[in-house]
Amino acid sequence: MAKKTELKAKIEKLKAKVKKLKGDLGHVAEEVAGEVGAVMTKVKAANPVSPLAPARFPDLPVIEGVEFAAAPAGVRYAGRTDVMLAKIAPGAAIAGVFTTSSTRAACVLDCQEKLKARVPADAGAAIVVNSGNANAFTGALGQEAVDAVTGAVAQALGMPASRVFSSSTGVIGEPLPYERITAAIPALTAALDAGGIEAAARAIMTTDTFPKGAAAEIEGEGGVIKIAGIAKGSGMIAPNMATMLVYIFTDAKIPAKNLQKMLSRNVDETFNAITVDSDTSTSDALIVAATGRSAAAEITDQRSKVARDFEAALHGVMLDLAQQVVKDGEGATKFVEVRVSGAETAEDAHKVAMAVANSPLVKTAIAGQDANWGRVVAAVGKSGAKADRDKLRISFGDMVLAENGWRVPDYSEEAASAYMKGQELVIGVDLGLGKAKKSVWTCDLTHRYIDINADYRS
Repeated sequence: MAKKTELKAKIEKLKAKVKKLKGDLGHVAEEVAGEVGAVMTKVKAANPVSPLAPARFPDLPVIEGVEFAAAPAGVRYAGRTDVMLAKIAPGAAIAGVFTTSSTRAACVLDCQEKLKARVPADAGAAIVVNSGNANAFTGALGQEAVDAVTGAVAQALGMPASRVFSSSTGVIGEPLPYERITAAIPALTAALDAGGIEAAARAIMTTDTFPKGAAAEIEGEGGVIKIAGIAKGSGMIAPNMATMLVYIFTDAKIPAKNLQKMLSRNVDETFNAITVDSDTSTSDALIVAATGRSAAAEITDQRSKVARDFEAALHGVMLDLAQQVVKDGEGATKFVEVRVSGAETAEDAHKVAMAVANSPLVKTAIAGQDANWGRVVAAVGKSGAKADRDKLRISFGDMVLAENGWRVPDYSEEAASAYMKGQELVIGVDLGLGKAKKSVWTCDLTHRYIDINADYRS
């Protein structure tokens, strides 16, 4: 009896200790949670989401014949996904456009060679992308890394390496630790999911503050055709083909040569019409995959209504993604359209538009909400395009500020300054010399851009 009483007393003491430990652990957990919350608050404050960002990632349609996965490989970033894999069904048509930079990354050169080779599509295809390291300017090690990654994906998915396309984005000049990516491939292949496109969009981000997606649907002959695309890009944006990294998927039945023609035709008015900082990346890539799984009839005649509708929808997705890249420009607070009209040639219209859009003086004035239209005049003059001072007209939104070689008689600095406080602005330039026109999109230049890029490698 005494032993039972003694044991009960010990049990009660142990229970009391356990209760105390639970309380202590609870306090510790609360403290840790508080510290984590404080750190996350600081991280968010240091990396704020662009004020121009959409409210949320859009609802993208599932594209039959494509599966996605994302995984953390620790290429450069800790505690986040940084590799994405897209598995594309056999029979898919692949098209692409890439940077014209003379210092192209190894993965860009590899993709270009594979598309030229026109390997039969019956083996399927895949796209593997890492963020954090551009695998650019890395000599022979660059191709070694590409071969290792694409070879491992090919082996895991049972397809030839010639149908595996890779992209890398991030720091230039550092060897890609490709073994970290190959180690993540089993997890990626196990996680493949037709609904995983948003996770893929997040995995390819670098200095981006939000993932980018866009979609469209059209009525084909006998069924609906769907298009869904994702992109990454925030800085080093002055494309000369496409923007940073863009992947568009459709279930349309369309020959690869027709898809390539449509893609190439629509680059100049979308991705080649944006700029953030006038710097062209070594890694720019835009790849489109058409799985052919739609019930709609094959698009063979490019002059047909369905072909025109499909191309218009593709253009819309491309433009949406391109403009989202500008809205996520590093440090951006303003989204700006530069509309040039009255140029003698299309080339001149493009020159003037880009001169204005890339001008640091124009962009900093926009950031400061300063209606300094004289900087626009100066940008036109330096563009190299044909211009006549006395025929030039400058406008902000619907307000004409200057024309005929002088500011307008009823010019209002107050009204112009009020307009500059808006988040979305239009700068108009009419050269008065011809009928050619061009629109491009840019953003302002703030001190945040310096903060991001001064610390990019540290």
